[in-house]
Amino acid sequence: MSGIAVHLLRHGVPVRPGLLLGHADEAPLPAGVAACLAQAEKLAFERVVSSDLARAVIPARDIAASRALPHAVDARWRELDFGAWTGLAPHEADAAAHARFWDDPEAHPPPGGERWSQARARVGAALAQIEAPTLVVTHGGAMRAALAVLCAMDHRQAWAFDLPYASVLSLRLWPSPEPGSPGPVAQIVGLAA
Repeated sequence: MSGIAVHLLRHGVPVRPGLLLGHADEAPLPAGVAACLAQAEKLAFERVVSSDLARAVIPARDIAASRALPHAVDARWRELDFGAWTGLAPHEADAAAHARFWDDPEAHPPPGGERWSQARARVGAALAQIEAPTLVVTHGGAMRAALAVLCAMDHRQAWAFDLPYASVLSLRLWPSPEPGSPGPVAQIVGLAA
């Protein structure tokens, strides 16, 4: 079996880049949307799915319209919830708490935010429903959660991937072979910035 092509496209540059945007509903810059459209031109897919946040919805809607494809919105593809740190520059968060988070995001989630296991679980559930070649317009954290789920990476391994705005992580996905099995698995087949 050849698997299913899944392309994870990080949204383009938002209006306020470089912040811990998390679940904040920030719009993308026009140049960010254009960069996403340019990346999508190189890919083959039958469906477009996106996070429900504007920085992912807007380019996904435009990509889907350009190919006359359906566009589904799925909140499970949201960025990691940074809780009280939402909208802050990384250096504005409490330095010690921020360092503990990056060292162990499960034991030390952002104040009022999401644990790494929660992000992995929701992204894993979304991945398990992919049945056709799909472009997912999403966020860096969700892309790294997908790597953790599909390729059995720990957070350090998944976060070692540089995923700039409008980058594409291409995977070959093999759905779960039977009910009750651990879930889908994948092979990384491309990374384009």
